[in-house]
This record gives sequence, structure tokens and C-alpha cells, in this order.
Amino acid sequence: MTTETIPANAIPPVAVTDRAAKRIAEIVADEPAGTVLRVSVEGGGCSGFQYKFDLVNEQNADDLAIEKSGIKVLIDPMSLEYMSGSEIDFVDDLVGASFKVQNPNATASCGCGTSFTL
Repeated sequence: MTTETIPANAIPPVAVTDRAAKRIAEIVADEPAGTVLRVSVEGGGCSGFQYKFDLVNEQNADDLAIEKSGIKVLIDPMSLEYMSGSEIDFVDDLVGASFKVQNPNATASCGCGTSFTL
């Protein structure tokens, strides 16, 4: 299976906001060349599923690669099933700074925004 790359001008199944792209660029600037952000969904968290954010140097053959403003975000096929239609954003507020996933498939989520229920 070949890697699916979503060009910057296409509408991806998961969107990355400008704020998130800017913060990802800042983070990977201090990492080795070729480092990208991987977002995945795992069992756990206070609501049943949780988002995991990792910096990786390898892209799997079946990953969805979303490119925006010079950055790349990878999502594996299983996680994409849970995240389709979502938007990855970066927020910096009184509670703290973090990546947030606005997921239309989630029926409930925890207060911190990193875990959800389908």
C-alpha cells in the first residue's frame, strides 16, 4: 500500500489549523531533520479513548500524511477511522498551551480535551 499525502490545497479528512501548523513548525525546528508529528488514537483516558502526539522520523506505508505550511502530520488508518472530519488546533489559554482535537465523532470528551467517547 502506498502512503497517501494530502497536498496543502486539498481538503483533508483531518484539518490542521494555522495555529497548530505554526506550533508544530516551532517544535520540529529543534528536532533532527525529517521529524514530523504523529497523531494517533489509543484506548484509555478518562473518557475511553485518548489522543497521542508523538514526534517521529519514520512514515509508515499506510499513513495519511497531511502537509500544511511546510509541516507534516501523520495519522495511521485505525486512528483516522476515529478522527475523520476532525480539526487539530493549538490553543494557549489560562489553563495552558496544548494541541486540541475538535472531533465531530466524539459524543463526550473530558475537560482537558485529550480523551473522548464515541
